Amino acid sequence: MADVVLEHINKRYGTKHHAVKDFNLHIQDREFMVFVGPSGCGKSTTLRMIAGLEDISEGILKIGDRVVNDVPPKDRDIAMVFQNYALYPHMNVYENMAFGLKLRKTPKAEIDRRVREAAKILQIEHLLGRKPKELSGGQRQRVAMGRAIVREPKVFLMDEPLSNLDAKLRVEMRSQISQLHRRLGATIVYVTHDQVEAMTLGNRIVVMRDGVIMQVDTPMNLYDFPQNKFVAGFIGSPSMNFLSGKVVNGEFVIGESRVSAMGRLGQSLKPYEGKDVLMGIRPEHLGMVGMTDIPRGANVLRGQVVVVEPLGAQTDLIIEVAGQNITAKVEGQAHVVPGDAIELVVDQTRLHAFDPTTEMAIDRGTPAGTRGQADTPGLGYEYAPSHATTF
Repeated sequence: MADVVLEHINKRYGTKHHAVKDFNLHIQDREFMVFVGPSGCGKSTTLRMIAGLEDISEGILKIGDRVVNDVPPKDRDIAMVFQNYALYPHMNVYENMAFGLKLRKTPKAEIDRRVREAAKILQIEHLLGRKPKELSGGQRQRVAMGRAIVREPKVFLMDEPLSNLDAKLRVEMRSQISQLHRRLGATIVYVTHDQVEAMTLGNRIVVMRDGVIMQVDTPMNLYDFPQNKFVAGFIGSPSMNFLSGKVVNGEFVIGESRVSAMGRLGQSLKPYEGKDVLMGIRPEHLGMVGMTDIPRGANVLRGQVVVVEPLGAQTDLIIEVAGQNITAKVEGQAHVVPGDAIELVVDQTRLHAFDPTTEMAIDRGTPAGTRGQADTPGLGYEYAPSHATTF
């Protein structure tokens, strides 16, 4: 396997479209790196530059210790899995997986060993004699992965490989890819627009927008310590709520509701006293009075229920607070209907704030490890032991 290093990579199409801008990234050997972002953010273009399918306008790309800017794709020792499986319809599964090795004049016995090993890893040994038209979408995707695995490349590149599958199959294939990474110990660069895929698969995630890296970090560090509003809103499902308010005496004032900041965030808000800010809180960090163990204090949002979405184990509520809609994930079955007045308690240990002009995060701490807030003590985000549980 190998490191992949991108130094000041730019991609321009003509003089008008600057698709990827000053992209700098070091992908470690055996790392699972995910590029995530909305359509048109440059993630697939970056992957295709690593593959050699797109020319690099400026910058240096290294795979291992070798600069590969001018090396053709077939000599880069990479294997790519596309959104479109691109299987040969007239060949069976075995022949599809073996085809690339045959072109490279690999000995027959070695081809057979690699194909059968890959088929075993992917649990498709019983499909080797079938044609692609006889396979389901998930089986075809596994064949496409098998074709990449038999190459035994330094780097696997995957471009939205699960986007053609239904929701249930996507979950199953996510698990397969994760297990595959552990078994092969491979360096994998994976592109997706689905942040759930990114969070569940990646050792680290690159969040992109308009060709620019917005933040690179582990899934939990991105979740707990986003550097800007875009990352905060993109990571997490449903996405983070943003409420416009003013800072008064260290509290967020939103309409008639007041929410007090604590610890590091409380200190960082002092220069914003009397100014407008955006308060950020994730739906899962809101509780409904009477159905949560979040202590009640200076942390209550009052609003009116707009939509109720019962999901069984939880209920998603859309609530209007001071003319702004927010989403709350309430555990269990919430017995409310649209139009009801409601009080939500905010988990103050999980508050975020953003400058409304720059959209940069107001400092709530710097992660000390890889697991977000769980790895970063001493920020003052703990309730005092004297707080009794509120029901």
